Amino acid sequence: MTSEPSRARPYGGVPADQRRARRRAALLRAGLELLGTQGWQAMTVRKVCAEAGLNDRYFYENFPDRDALLLAVVDEQIAQGTDVILSAARQAPRRPHARTLAVVTAVLDFLTTDPRRARILTHEFPASPLLQRRRLEIIRTLAAIFAAQADEVLDEVSLPDRDLELTGLTLTAGLWELFTTWFRGDLDIDRDHLIRYTVALTLSTTDLAAPLRHRLH
Repeated sequence: MTSEPSRARPYGGVPADQRRARRRAALLRAGLELLGTQGWQAMTVRKVCAEAGLNDRYFYENFPDRDALLLAVVDEQIAQGTDVILSAARQAPRRPHARTLAVVTAVLDFLTTDPRRARILTHEFPASPLLQRRRLEIIRTLAAIFAAQADEVLDEVSLPDRDLELTGLTLTAGLWELFTTWFRGDLDIDRDHLIRYTVALTLSTTDLAAPLRHRLH
């Protein structure tokens, strides 16, 4: 008769899986703090563990290396930002201007609520080759959200799927650079003007169908 596999016993009344989840959360918080204040090169295993108050055994219990933690920190922030976008879209009226304004305002609020997010956007994505590669994946995800919102808000999407995808990619990548430049302080415009411009630019993409019908000569 075989015995059942032993289960890790609770320690201090807390089950093992909960303790591990808490340690992982502590490492993510430490990674965010270091990435958002000192930069990705400061995210050594030693510094992360010191910030989290854990030894390296618990680091490797959750992440194979520093790069895995770096991506996990960024992916967590992107997931939160995506939730902000979708929540703002759901709560806004089903009108293009109102919904676009709500989403753009929510994105800027998200980035400014925690200064570490703006630093990651402006300094760490351009500096880290690993984050540069992840940026391309994030842009595709955001472009897909743009296309889904266009389908939902507009009574008729005049662009074919191919051109709607191109529009989403172009708009998302362009706005990423625009926001990055603004957060760096390299644009002499206030927040209100940035929001109004972003909304106007986004809405203008719905008028691309007619020009695209003209063939090049």
